Amino acid sequence: MNKKLLLSSFLLTLVLTLSGCSLSFKTQNVASSDLGGVFITANKGDTWRQMSVMPTVTGAPESIGALDVNNLVIDPSDAAAVYMPTIDDGLYYTYNITKGWNFAATLPRATINSVAVDAKDKCNIYAAIGNKLYKTVDCNRTWKEVYFDSNPAVQVSVVAVDHYASGSVYIGTSRGDVIKSLDGGATWRTIQRLNDGIRKITVHPTDSRIVFVASVKNSLYRFNSGGAISLDQLSEYQNKFDGTNWLDLNAELKEFNLGFNFNALEFSSDNNLFLASDKVLLKSLDNGASWAKVKLITPEKETMINAFAVNPKNASEMYYVTNTAFYRSIDGGNTWTTKQLPTSRAGNALLVDPTNNNVVYLGIKK
Repeated sequence: MNKKLLLSSFLLTLVLTLSGCSLSFKTQNVASSDLGGVFITANKGDTWRQMSVMPTVTGAPESIGALDVNNLVIDPSDAAAVYMPTIDDGLYYTYNITKGWNFAATLPRATINSVAVDAKDKCNIYAAIGNKLYKTVDCNRTWKEVYFDSNPAVQVSVVAVDHYASGSVYIGTSRGDVIKSLDGGATWRTIQRLNDGIRKITVHPTDSRIVFVASVKNSLYRFNSGGAISLDQLSEYQNKFDGTNWLDLNAELKEFNLGFNFNALEFSSDNNLFLASDKVLLKSLDNGASWAKVKLITPEKETMINAFAVNPKNASEMYYVTNTAFYRSIDGGNTWTTKQLPTSRAGNALLVDPTNNNVVYLGIKK
């Protein structure tokens, strides 16, 4: 089969898979290129295409292909809406990947540490930048500052929104603060202070009262809000590692060589919790009370996991990416297939489409 026919077949598959409409722009053959931005597969990683076009008012498309992707975030209520926080270049988003990317022009063009989308109102979006948290209520048209830390050296490192009570918003800082709002960011209270910076905050997918917090130094905690309805109640939970409200899960993790960074902390639809550091991949069936190691191909001392994703509908299907390779397992980690990345740059973000699990997004950085 010649190259032209292969390219046509892939584009047709991608269009039918993603949107049911024809592509209105050209993508570039990137098999051996040094390109960044976002790549997408319609067949779980067998083949990839760079999706980098950004339409302009002049009709001459620009490209996000040189950008470094910090993360990829999908709208919980609309799988076609994908957000791309970048390193140094602001926030980009798409409502239809076949029509290209848009730039959130009213946000600062800076590193976007974290993005969270309200599961009940897709126009409510939060973005963490430097020592500030921004919010839009009109689908990226305008943004306003809803949190500011007086210390410019402190980063708002992560933001998470309660999927059940969407007025409940959590942020974590590089100073170690876990801060919560019950009114969509209008007011805040610190509910925990840890000894090192916050890296991840993950809300349980079926019981949003349960929240997991991971720190920069690979410590893990579980918080149970107990259905608190006021900030006064929340203050009662601060610094109580007594097994009732805040639970220290680190004793269970001591047997593992965790490496240096928690790169992923996410659930599958059957409530399996996965924790990926740069060296190991762990799985818990009991909300972090116990952990089992998922076997990888490479030895731990040579492993470098940059990003991890699990099929939200099938915990046996999982992916991770390194500086040079893409790994896929369809049997819970018993066996893996590996492929070279479609660019000489490093993989840095992964996202599985929750409505079509053949579709996987790959974010790239230098």
